[in-house]
Amino acid sequence: MKKRIYCLLICMYFLCLNCAKSEAKAYILMEMDSGRVLLEKNADQRLAIASTTKIMTCLLALENSALTDLVTASKNASGVPGTSIYLSVGETLSMEDMLYGLMLRSGNDAAVAIAGHISGSVLEFSSLMNKRAAELDADANFTTPNGLDEGGDGASARGITLIARQAIKNEAFRRIVSTKKKTIPWSDHEYERALTNKNKLLWDYEGAFGVKTGFTQKAGRCLVFAAEREGMTLVGCVLNCPDWFDEAKRLLDEGFEAYDERVFFEAGEIVKTVYVAGREIPVLCRETVKAPVKVGESVYTEIEFCDLSLPLYKGQTAGRISIIAQGEKIAQFDLACADTQTSPSFASAFRRVIALWTLGS
Repeated sequence: MKKRIYCLLICMYFLCLNCAKSEAKAYILMEMDSGRVLLEKNADQRLAIASTTKIMTCLLALENSALTDLVTASKNASGVPGTSIYLSVGETLSMEDMLYGLMLRSGNDAAVAIAGHISGSVLEFSSLMNKRAAELDADANFTTPNGLDEGGDGASARGITLIARQAIKNEAFRRIVSTKKKTIPWSDHEYERALTNKNKLLWDYEGAFGVKTGFTQKAGRCLVFAAEREGMTLVGCVLNCPDWFDEAKRLLDEGFEAYDERVFFEAGEIVKTVYVAGREIPVLCRETVKAPVKVGESVYTEIEFCDLSLPLYKGQTAGRISIIAQGEKIAQFDLACADTQTSPSFASAFRRVIALWTLGS
């Protein structure tokens, strides 16, 4: 009897242990194009995010330099603790190679070298990081380009995912984070640096193409991930999650199973014609209007026009189209004028003259 009770207790212990492993402190899953949130937990709680900080570092490098730029490691960059690509003082690599070292190997030294190249110092680069986060409406505070604990970097799950969502729009970023293996030069060595991406999803989850792992004692295991299936791209993260890869797979599976991408209007499609000063102005979609929709979900679109007056120019913002699901706005896209109209029509001008004459008589 005692043996049975003991065995039962052991089984219960491991069952609880397995349950605890799958519990992320915070997570979020959103659709890439619309930004619709499909799943979330504690998504607005700011937490330590470890090396997922490097998503912002990579984004800023791509936005503020060329991939062919030569980046030289300073004394501050060489010997940074934690994961490293072992830069020596004065060693020079192209920005592209530095970014592979940053995102595949998670090189803390590469992050400092990049920060110095872009802004001159870690302090100035951190300021640039925070400014860009504010532009993206992402809740985050950066003090380092690499996310080491002593820096105190932090973000909410929603915040770091919004940053990743922006970064994924950059083709070079997407190419780098989806690369499984890469070799880059190593000065004064007979062989090159061999880099292997730490993101296991690239190997064992269909459609996965990024984004970044992170781990410190303070942050725990953090993972920002993205995958694409049947034209729908999902991006999300798990923060402080022991079972990080399995939890990411669970969230992605749930998202892909519960939602389908519905296209309402194609990019360039005329959705409405408005009359401005007697002129017909066709209005089109700047981009494909689409959103993830559940089976049986009540969905419709609403159009709101700007206060328009002549002259109007082709490509000028004319309004917005919103997708409404279950009474909630889940996505919004800009509309633009399809043609240029610079002056009122003769009929409009004639009606205006008659109206003025009538008022004066």
